Amino acid sequence: MQPENPVSSLKTDLLKSSGTFRVLVGVTGSVAALKLPVLVSELLQLPGVDVRVVTTDHAKHFYNPAEVSVKIYSDMDEWELWTQRSDPVLHIELRRWADLLIVAPLDANTLGKIASGICDNLLTCVVRAWDVSRPLLFCPAMNTAMWQHPITAQQVKAPWRRYQLSSALSNNICRHQRKHEDRLAVHGPADTKDQDKLNMMVSFLSRYTQQTMMYSYLL
Repeated sequence: MQPENPVSSLKTDLLKSSGTFRVLVGVTGSVAALKLPVLVSELLQLPGVDVRVVTTDHAKHFYNPAEVSVKIYSDMDEWELWTQRSDPVLHIELRRWADLLIVAPLDANTLGKIASGICDNLLTCVVRAWDVSRPLLFCPAMNTAMWQHPITAQQVKAPWRRYQLSSALSNNICRHQRKHEDRLAVHGPADTKDQDKLNMMVSFLSRYTQQTMMYSYLL
């Protein structure tokens, strides 16, 4: 039996999308990546939502792919897919497919890369190529000392619109507690053709980050 052609496999996966609102979830190497199966499962319960996942190699340490019910793309897929000039480029195809990109959790390392424009893996390439007319949500998750570092404050200062939400108390994996302001920032225009679905997603993620080890701060 011949192995399936990677290009055909990609086209089949992205074309068979059943949802009317396509969400691409990026997962990075934070301990909060343990929650990826739960996040995907709960997203799929939202009406009209379809999901795919892009993972960093370090994130794979924290979750079991068998517990994730959708296709997971990684750096290996990016390189195996392209063999000649006519082949599709995976990070571009995923960028075209998705209506919304959520990076949850966003670890300190990937935050630094994105803030600096570095794109050395599949996920950061998707972010760098992202269509700025579409929304982009981040859920940072890191040790409190790392979150409070001045460098982090500089990296989260981006020309993206922010919505102020209520204050909350959240925990991180090191069991530090800190009271902070929940904030939401969406990279994208103020109005989108799927504004109702975006509002639904924002509301869901605001609740989700308060129930997990992620900070309730969506960059």
